[in-house]
Amino acid sequence: MSRDARWKALLELLVERGRLDVEQAAAELEVSAATIRRDFDQLAEQQMLVRTRGGAVVHGVSYELPLRYKTARHASEKQRIAKAVADLIAPGEAVGLTGGTTTTEVARALAVRSDLTSGSPALTVVTNALNIANELAVRPQFKIVVTGGVARPQSYELIGPLADAVLAQITIDVAVLGVVAFDVTHGAAAHDEAEAAINRLLCERAERVVVAADSSKLGRRAFARICAADAVDTLVTDTAVDRETVRRFEEAGLQVIAV
Repeated sequence: MSRDARWKALLELLVERGRLDVEQAAAELEVSAATIRRDFDQLAEQQMLVRTRGGAVVHGVSYELPLRYKTARHASEKQRIAKAVADLIAPGEAVGLTGGTTTTEVARALAVRSDLTSGSPALTVVTNALNIANELAVRPQFKIVVTGGVARPQSYELIGPLADAVLAQITIDVAVLGVVAFDVTHGAAAHDEAEAAINRLLCERAERVVVAADSSKLGRRAFARICAADAVDTLVTDTAVDRETVRRFEEAGLQVIAV
């Protein structure tokens, strides 16, 4: 197992359990205790966990995995969701994409659509996510608009008043939100309040709003609210969503697409 794969596995176990012992982690990852101790020390230096006697704990109450360590979670579901979201977008539209693993997959699905290979432009993409802008900038048929702002390393998103200023000057056809939680009562949410504020403004500038979220994020709430459920037009999720959750969202006025 490579170091990156090992670190991803360690961080995901840590988020799930809150605490890991060296011997326990070594047994689960089938590596030596010395390797795990070294991994814990290096991750602690990057402030991604807190080292304890004999193990490690998560870094603070608002711990959040950086984007690069989330990409393997629910990967097949996210790719199916992304294709379904991409199919909702018409050529020539202006689409806003927030940061996140699912919206990154949406960007990739748009990039390979055969009917978006040409146009003036084929799509206008507005994003505050540096990784999405980087992937799409090589597509000359896409007009890429990147907000200003300060980069948030966990999600590669630009946040703050500079991003606000750009979004306040534009309108878009559809906003695609990546969220960490989406609930009928509590709405769509993110871990970080500055990230949520940018996403909220993107919704306000859009004619319609699509939430792209795998079923593990539904019925949950998180710290920073983005928008109410009734501000969302369409929820695209995977087929593992339970019927009661679908019913509640539909009663709130949302179109629910499960793929």
